[in-house]
Amino acid sequence: MAAPSDRGGDGRQTSSIAIPSTDSAILQFIEDVTRDAAILQKELLFEILRRNHATEYLAALGLDGSSDDYELFKRVAPPVTYEDIQPFIKRIANGDKSPILCSQPITRFLTSSGTSRGERKLIPTTAEELDRKRNYHRLVTPVMRQYVDGLEKGKHVRFLFVRSESRTPAGLSAMPALTTMFRSPQFRRMAKTSEYSLTSPVEAIVCDDVFQSMYCQLLCSLINRNKVFSVGAAFPSIILRVIRFLEEKWPQFLHDIREKKLRGYMVTDVALRDATEEILAANSEEGGEGQAELLEKAYESCQKNGGKDLIKRLWPCAKYVEVIVTGTMVQYVPMLQFYAGGLPLVSTIYGCSECYCALNLRPLSSPSSISYTFIPTMAYFEFLPIHSEPSSASLVDLVNVEVGKEYEVVVTTDTGLYRYRIGDVLRVTGFHNSSPEFQIVGRTNVLISIDTDKTDEETLLRAVQIAISKKLDGTGFRLVDFTSMADLSTIPGHYVLFWELTSFSNIGQSRSSCTPEASVMEECCLEMEESLDTVYRQGRVCEKCIGPLEIRIVSPGTFDALMDCCYAAGSSMDQYKTPRCVNSEALIHLLNSRVSHSFFSPKCPVWSP
Repeated sequence: MAAPSDRGGDGRQTSSIAIPSTDSAILQFIEDVTRDAAILQKELLFEILRRNHATEYLAALGLDGSSDDYELFKRVAPPVTYEDIQPFIKRIANGDKSPILCSQPITRFLTSSGTSRGERKLIPTTAEELDRKRNYHRLVTPVMRQYVDGLEKGKHVRFLFVRSESRTPAGLSAMPALTTMFRSPQFRRMAKTSEYSLTSPVEAIVCDDVFQSMYCQLLCSLINRNKVFSVGAAFPSIILRVIRFLEEKWPQFLHDIREKKLRGYMVTDVALRDATEEILAANSEEGGEGQAELLEKAYESCQKNGGKDLIKRLWPCAKYVEVIVTGTMVQYVPMLQFYAGGLPLVSTIYGCSECYCALNLRPLSSPSSISYTFIPTMAYFEFLPIHSEPSSASLVDLVNVEVGKEYEVVVTTDTGLYRYRIGDVLRVTGFHNSSPEFQIVGRTNVLISIDTDKTDEETLLRAVQIAISKKLDGTGFRLVDFTSMADLSTIPGHYVLFWELTSFSNIGQSRSSCTPEASVMEECCLEMEESLDTVYRQGRVCEKCIGPLEIRIVSPGTFDALMDCCYAAGSSMDQYKTPRCVNSEALIHLLNSRVSHSFFSPKCPVWSP
């Protein structure tokens, strides 16, 4: 996309879309673009329409590249979902090279995780857009350096994983956005810079075998433990999965560090093996003798407390843990804090396959206080008020949202998405200059329903949290993960929650099956029902169209298996989020095959007309 013009509509100088190179210039860039958000947004939309006016999609709306296109687009372009534009995307995927959605050639597709509804969405992208996304990552480090000193002097642990690419019928590559980035030559260069100095070799990150990749990434991070300034992954589930893998393979890690050589049976990828053993040898030359003994001492000290403070003890110089802990990821915060040893949990950027959206300008905020500031040069942003009809007239511009209100994000991009509903629901918390700040609430398209009730992701998550805080806390048990489904095989149908639990004494040790007393679990069921909305409770109490809520306890490791199942079906580990409602027969079968106990709400929740 071309940069916006040097002057806004009122003649004032505005910021270029190009990202500067120095920390001070980048911080000034953020200030400039958030101050001139309204001007930059209008110029950006006009430029998108000018470049793409000859496409089939925009031409059908009557746009012709004239100065009236901006106002016409705002009047006539409807908000759309993926299903609305899927026919156009299929044509591109099948080889139609005409300008359907975008004037530039579509060079590949980015795939969404597709774990909540069992399908993978193909998001068209261009070479220019991929460069833009890579550039916007450069905004993060200068913001972090304002709060954490010396980041450029240390190394950083990032547990990053790729997914093998697929091909459309026309031969276009399709893979998750992060995989696209990690496989690029630019990433190889960036990974070796001082500001992005990773403990893992690139060969470990791009290895298709997730277990070989995980082993070598962990091994290299342990070898460099005293140089590590931060630990992170895309999502909490990845960090917790890595910790479990570490516990399972701990004797082997110690053996390889002592021997300064990989055992043959674990890592068979030749390039990965060579790169990892080079790091092992370099560590030995730098005086890494005795490191295994120090590691063993630190690990054993943690295990005496069930793994508490594991991250801080294994990487003693780490200053923070970088991981998404907003939206539905908030449920993982207690477990992460258990392992983090007081390190702040930092969420730096808000983005998706469609586009990058916003930055956390106060990265050391507590998880409950994290807000993201929209950067108005990333895409053209509009917002659909929750519970409003999805029409052109309902959409609100970036600078006109209201504090305290909730909206669904709608984006227009240079790559052919026009008023596209991403599905994320955000709550406005304030403004940075003229650009709004948001907290992530959840998703609009993850619902569990039996009759007229429609429970969204935020409501379900809140009900689980309330049940845990009121009934499970203090029993010695902790929720590892959960998902749900609507069981329509019973009459009436009812909500089913699958819970994986662990006891404090089992964290970091053998994860044998463990279940609280039946009375505790039944009270958890009832507490969840009490926390659901009035439509649900009316259906339970008055209309009798919903049966008692059920919690099914699944065996330890079930949600690891669920991740593996989604991964095998095409999801990327870096994009994977535990689906909060499952309807895939394969996933439901997997969960049900691992149920050890089942509990129902003992009575109806309170409801009054």
